[in-house]
Amino acid sequence: MAVAYATVSWDQLHRDARALAESLMARGPFKGIVAITRGGLIPAAIIARELDCRLIESVSVMTYDEEDRGEPTLLKAPSAAGDGEGFLIIDDLVDSGVTAKYVRKILPKAYFASLYAKPSGKPFTDSFVLEVSQETWILFPWDTAPLFVPPIARKTLTS
Repeated sequence: MAVAYATVSWDQLHRDARALAESLMARGPFKGIVAITRGGLIPAAIIARELDCRLIESVSVMTYDEEDRGEPTLLKAPSAAGDGEGFLIIDDLVDSGVTAKYVRKILPKAYFASLYAKPSGKPFTDSFVLEVSQETWILFPWDTAPLFVPPIARKTLTS
């Protein structure tokens, strides 16, 4: 199966995080937000601002080593969130659902929201902004760097 790449810009990420916050307004107010590290940290900060939520906790679960998936390992528990009652879990992407399923066991009463969801991960999130195909690898702004690209006219002269 071919892998497709989708690049998300900082502007697009911000718009999608605000759209998610808007959709979550009716579910609040929340006692706090739990960001799934690392990808959920930036969306959680944007959503916390939009929802006027000051308590931000994190949970750190490692399931990837570069692009290889392994068993989930808890690196940091979200101790301030208890069982999740009144808390909002935020992640950037629900991919296979492995991390989401693991975090849901830790915080069974929390509401889980992500910016993006793949078909395998959808059953583990309560809401998301955009669905992407399972074959799509999302390149987030923190994974990429802007590079100089020569003008087309210069490219054809040197080719």
